[in-house]
Amino acid sequence: MTDAPGPVDRLADLFAGPGAGDYLGEAVTQAQHMCQAATLAEGAGAPDELVAAALLHDVGHFQGEVTGRDLMAGTDNRHSDTGAAWLTQWFPPGVTEPVRLHVAAKRYLCAVDPAYVGSLSPASLYTLGVQGGPMDDAQQRAFEAEAYHADAVSLRRWDDAAKDPGSPTPEFDHFRPLLSRLLSRQPG
Repeated sequence: MTDAPGPVDRLADLFAGPGAGDYLGEAVTQAQHMCQAATLAEGAGAPDELVAAALLHDVGHFQGEVTGRDLMAGTDNRHSDTGAAWLTQWFPPGVTEPVRLHVAAKRYLCAVDPAYVGSLSPASLYTLGVQGGPMDDAQQRAFEAEAYHADAVSLRRWDDAAKDPGSPTPEFDHFRPLLSRLLSRQPG
């Protein structure tokens, strides 16, 4: 009898399986996108938990009943919530909360930074509308009250920049040691 795959192996399977498919109207695969976001976080000197959040921020596109394809068809798949909820079985809030808030961070930045909207890809602009559009004043205040809102904003900026097909990007295996370190900190 073989043991069930551990969390890092399960994540690797997602990156190699559904993550290897196209990324919803972008010029990179989903896996390339997530690895690029983590590479940008790593390059910025982000702590391990935030690098992991950047790496895992879009796992909800292939974890819920409503997929990323549904999002592009006009149905909000709530992938930030789905992904964060799934990841909580293994990772601490420093990983899961920025994942949960990364869509809200896009909506927030569109409301508070006029130049930000112009930096979004056409696919990201489209999903902004599906995801609720820019936040109103009350939503902005509620977002700013979230403990991990600043991390989510950083993650969002790496997310937006992580769509370059020419960027040298390490594979998922590069991040295995980091993920394993975070798992070992979890209560068993």
